[in-house]
Amino acid sequence: MFTELIKFCFVGGSGVLVDFGTTWLLKEKIHINRYIANSCGFIVAASTNYLLNRLWTFHSNNPQILKEYLLFFGISLLGLAINNFFLWLFSEKVALPFLSARGAKLRFYSSKLIAIAIVTVWNFFMNYYITFSH
Repeated sequence: MFTELIKFCFVGGSGVLVDFGTTWLLKEKIHINRYIANSCGFIVAASTNYLLNRLWTFHSNNPQILKEYLLFFGISLLGLAINNFFLWLFSEKVALPFLSARGAKLRFYSSKLIAIAIVTVWNFFMNYYITFSH
């Protein structure tokens, strides 16, 4: 399990880049609502993460790829709800000392990073025991 957790985190790191890049593009350049931009970033990252985790982290040979993807994506959608809750909580409701003195944009992205860390734990264990269980 430890090896898979490390690989899952590595894949998740690439997903963070995809997530942040998509969110930034939609929020800052196209001026879409930040929660919609955040959701889009999360969904794009979840899709790329599924492929990388299927092939590299868990070496899945499950022939039911659509079912496996839908399980992964369903877990990711629940993770998205958790992500958005913590993003809202830390960027708008809870004044964390290391975030409250910063500007609104930095507070948003710092809160997003904390939310991603929380959701990573959720996603790993749910996918380990449900999506990619052998």
